[in-house]
Amino acid sequence: MSKKKKKKNKQKVVYYDDNSTIADMSNIPQRRKRTDAPPSTFKDKAKTYFSAVKMMLIPLCIGIIVLCVLFFIMYKLGGG
Repeated sequence: MSKKKKKKNKQKVVYYDDNSTIADMSNIPQRRKRTDAPPSTFKDKAKTYFSAVKMMLIPLCIGIIVLCVLFFIMYKLGGG
């Protein structure tokens, strides 16, 4: 038998379009609002932001120093 006859016929997939967008989330039930948590204030948000910036300041400086050292090494090797 030839290879063509041995192949199985694949079942064709049919997609139905309901004209809804991908981001259509109208069927998802709404979550209940938490009433036990106090609302966050601008002061709380600012405190969180600045604590995150302080945490990343030292790694940022180390990264900049490493890039500067590598740049000057490549600059001197290139004949500058």
